[in-house]
Amino acid sequence: MIIKEETTIEDLVSKLPASVMYLSEKGIKCIACGEPIWGTLKEAAKEKGFEKSEIDGFIRDLNKLMDQLDN
Repeated sequence: MIIKEETTIEDLVSKLPASVMYLSEKGIKCIACGEPIWGTLKEAAKEKGFEKSEIDGFIRDLNKLMDQLDN
């Protein structure tokens, strides 16, 4: 899986559970009541006031985490 702006939070959490902690540390809550938040990574980040460059950084970091799991 390649993580993009359009990746849904549900897919992200399902495929990369470590993303929950990563995003939480950035101030983006992606789990509520044990269930993934609906929407995309971009939507969740914009809702918290992050700019495109910051979102691009999150995507880079999350893809690196994904690569570590694949190796």
